[in-house]
Amino acid sequence: MNVADLNGMALDYWVARSLHDFVREIYFTDSGETVAIRGNDRGRPWDGRFTPSTSWEAAAAVLERAQRLEVRERTERGAAHCVAEFQGGHRTVEGRGDSLQVALLRAFVESRFGDSVDDVLRQPQTLQGDRVHPIGEQTEGGSFVDVPSPDGQIGDIQSPPR
Repeated sequence: MNVADLNGMALDYWVARSLHDFVREIYFTDSGETVAIRGNDRGRPWDGRFTPSTSWEAAAAVLERAQRLEVRERTERGAAHCVAEFQGGHRTVEGRGDSLQVALLRAFVESRFGDSVDDVLRQPQTLQGDRVHPIGEQTEGGSFVDVPSPDGQIGDIQSPPR
């Protein structure tokens, strides 16, 4: 998927993925339509919806990481344009969007992942650096085993033999 085409939930997801120094877990709420995160950004805990594409409060996490930000006037087609360098980014990038907010977020994702990204992984995941690992419930045949005890009752812890 081209970073220049990211919008809405997909843009929110890739911004969360780009904030690996802040975000520990990514999960989805509202029937999978909204990105939610768990993390701690410079002493501020965050546990819940993360929608930087529509909330400047969430987008502030990106804005605070900008080392250089040049905002240009809207083009004749109405698109906002910015040139930015970000803390931990790989290079100076340009972002375009219907709003300055979207342009800034696209530039941030591009600074971390380049011109294109994979599809959204729509399942709970944990971030370790720039890699994600799915979080899943333990499946049948897991490591918990109930050892049979013919003389015991349910809940009877029985004392050890003497």
